[in-house]
Parts: sequence; structure tokens; C-alpha cells
Amino acid sequence: MGGSADAVRWIVYALIQAEESGLTQANIDAAVARARANPSLADLRRLLGVEGDLGRQLGLAPDFVVKVVKAVGNYGEMFERNVGAASLLRIERGANRPWSQGGLLTSPPFR
Repeated sequence: MGGSADAVRWIVYALIQAEESGLTQANIDAAVARARANPSLADLRRLLGVEGDLGRQLGLAPDFVVKVVKAVGNYGEMFERNVGAASLLRIERGANRPWSQGGLLTSPPFR
């Protein structure tokens, strides 16, 4: 790991996983506080860079997911703003939904 293509790939996965996990620009800080306060939230802690070293392996900051979500929102927020209902294009999400909502988007585990 560690190349720029890997970093970009994992940033896209982060956007997808953030949506799947219900993380948004509006609630990311509260999610970080919850993850730091509760060691039993291992998946959330790894996703947000509170534990693990995925960011470092990619040449990114440990909290790269937090930085990305703060900057642009999760995948759904980006989609809606740029090409979806909140844009001039008004494209339906269709297959561009998380798998849990009937779409095709999925992310590998953050480990």
C-alpha cells in the first residue's frame, strides 16, 4: 500500500462507508467524540482513524476520513449536491446507492 492510486481508492471507499455509517458533514465531529469515548466501537474507531494505521499505510493522515467528510460530506451528500436532486441535473441515485439501500456501492472493511 501507499501509492497515490491506493489513496484515491480508499478516499472513495471512505465516502461510501461514511454514508453507510450515517456520517455526514453535520455529525462527523460528534461521531469522532463518540468513537474516542467508547473503545468498544472498533469499526467506527478504525474508520475515523482513532485506532489502526490505515491512513499511515496510504501516506495519509490517520484521520483522513474525518477530513474528507468535513470537506465534502459523504458519498450521498456529494451526489445530491453535484448531480442529484440539489443540482441542476437532478439525476436519480439508482445504482449509486449503498448496497444496503438497493444500490451497488460497497466498501471493504477499514483495517
